[in-house]
Amino acid sequence: MKTQKRSHTNRAFTKGYQAGVAGKSWGNCPFESGEPRANWMAGWRDGREDNWNGFGPAAQAQRLSNM
Repeated sequence: MKTQKRSHTNRAFTKGYQAGVAGKSWGNCPFESGEPRANWMAGWRDGREDNWNGFGPAAQAQRLSNM
C-alpha cells in the first residue's frame, strides 16, 4: 500500500503552529523565503494566539486536526 505524500505547505503551517504554542521565537523559522515561510509564520501566529488565549493541549490538538 502506497503512502500519500504530505503537503509541504500544510506541514510548514503545522510546524509553525507547534513552535508558536511552545513559545518559541519567530526567528526559529527554518525557511528563508517563499510560500513555506509565509505558511510557517501564519501557523506560528495562530499558535501564539492560542497560547495567549489559554487553550490547553487537547484544544490545540483538535485545532490542528481540523486544519
